[in-house]
Amino acid sequence: MIDFIIVGNGLAGISFAEIALQNNKSIFVFDNNSQPSSRVAGGLYNPVVLKRFSEVWKAKEQIDFAFPLYHEIQSKLNVVFDFELPILRKLYSVEEQNNWFQAADKPNLAPFLDAKLVTSSYESIQSPFHYGKVNHTGYLEISTLIEAYSNYLKSLNSFSNEGFNYTEIEFLDNGIQYKNIQAKHIIFAEGFGLHANPYFKDLPLDGTKGELLIIKAPNLDLDVVIKSSVFILPIGNDLYKVGATYDWKDKTNTPTEEGKQELVDKLKEIISCDFEIVEHFGGVRPTVKDRRPLVGTHPEFKQLHVLNGLGTRGVMLGPYLANQLFQHIENDIPLEKEIDIIRCYKKNRN
Repeated sequence: MIDFIIVGNGLAGISFAEIALQNNKSIFVFDNNSQPSSRVAGGLYNPVVLKRFSEVWKAKEQIDFAFPLYHEIQSKLNVVFDFELPILRKLYSVEEQNNWFQAADKPNLAPFLDAKLVTSSYESIQSPFHYGKVNHTGYLEISTLIEAYSNYLKSLNSFSNEGFNYTEIEFLDNGIQYKNIQAKHIIFAEGFGLHANPYFKDLPLDGTKGELLIIKAPNLDLDVVIKSSVFILPIGNDLYKVGATYDWKDKTNTPTEEGKQELVDKLKEIISCDFEIVEHFGGVRPTVKDRRPLVGTHPEFKQLHVLNGLGTRGVMLGPYLANQLFQHIENDIPLEKEIDIIRCYKKNRN
């Protein structure tokens, strides 16, 4: 009998798998790439909500846990997918400058917001009110991480790219049987695919579609991330990721003309140089109405657990939440109230 079956090999599933392996637990991962939101995400990590200059929930704790884990994976797999880059928030008025200074003065934000404005000029961007610089930022090349980790799991004979069939779960006294595998627990980390899961489909997972462009712009010459109405992220060879849109109605992964046009229009408001579109992606982020993740154990089937609802901040949240769930299962440590799915079941009873 193994310790964990993990369904999903995006940021959440990989984080849980790595934590389990580091704790000498046995795992088997199922992933058929049906939910590509991790693969097509921008991969940006940023501890600050730049619309309001406020701290992301538990930002320091997330950073302190996530990046040592990512760097251990990089060393173990001999691959690089974490790229540290400053994010510069374009400021639009004296009032925004003042709001930036006030925020940078707050003790919880001081480690993340640089109190001195960046006055550098970038040839194709007009910014008379300069930029605010965010520290502890960058991006993960998530597709590189997923590919490398999938290959690693295959080398352990611990990976299958077939879809998971919920009807084949049989409950045992001390675990479950799934086809020819016996396991103590199943971790469902399947992103927006949770809607097809009969055990957790009643959870309030919403889903917000995001679209993203990769452009080629030889005259842009950026070595930082620019954040305005969209982000512009340099990924080398004059290529840039540009994103992202937010659509609460469309729940498909298909890129749309409307999404592309929205990104192009916003991009043209920021940069003045020519560019060409190289690729156009779409994916549904697993978001939750109360903006808190969905983590915990099924109220009836104690062998089944969920790790979901990472939304737009999966890079920082994934490892932090995976560790909470692991500690909860293995050491009976209570989950933080904000993330525990018990809150949803309580609401349903009320």
